[in-house]
Amino acid sequence: MFGLFNKNKTFAPLATDMHCHLLPGVDDGSSNISETISCLKTLYSVGFKKIYFTPHFQAHYPNNEEDIKQRFAELKKTLEKEKIDDMPEVIDVAGEYRFDDKFARIPGVDNVLTLPGKRLLCEFSLHFNNFSPLSLFEEYIKMGYKLILAHPERYPYLNIHSEQIVKMKEMGIAFQVNILSLNGFYGESAMKKGFEYIEHNMSEYLGTDTHNMRYGKALQQTAENKQVQKILKNHKFQNSEI
Repeated sequence: MFGLFNKNKTFAPLATDMHCHLLPGVDDGSSNISETISCLKTLYSVGFKKIYFTPHFQAHYPNNEEDIKQRFAELKKTLEKEKIDDMPEVIDVAGEYRFDDKFARIPGVDNVLTLPGKRLLCEFSLHFNNFSPLSLFEEYIKMGYKLILAHPERYPYLNIHSEQIVKMKEMGIAFQVNILSLNGFYGESAMKKGFEYIEHNMSEYLGTDTHNMRYGKALQQTAENKQVQKILKNHKFQNSEI
């Protein structure tokens, strides 16, 4: 099944997926190792060679870093033991930290899980406009973190002209658009804004944000999207640097 996929229409130029929820049983993503393996095989089929898991850290999913690292180590040991073919290399675990709820972390207090280069993936609520975290961004930046805002196109209260977006860009915060936004997976508004961020050179990363096989199947469809392939050809993203 996976070998029949058109390799000329993949996300191979990105090489690395730096945003997914495939650590089993810790948030709203993969529920078990079987589902994780199926999703990983699908990610491989659409061109990804390296994967970082990024479970949620927020009030609804108050995960603990040490527990997450232990779960990841156990999963990786199982995957290595199984020696499964046609899968990307699972590199490490980071986190997706929500910066606008009561679970927001104070710099230096918690051992936050980052992507290589001290890159910290963060998000806002999809429903509530609360921008007290801008000052929190400043604190993390002072400590040398490189902040990446996940899926800015999905926040209905933001667009590329929003004052908060302009401020974040002035602060040097990178943006990561969800690939599936570009195929209408989250609706027309997110799709339109996703293309705008990219066309205005305001998206340094693309991520799959894969949770389960519904996302996996949508990724295979998105790989066939001519507009998406044009973007991969004409825009340079930083995924491969991770």
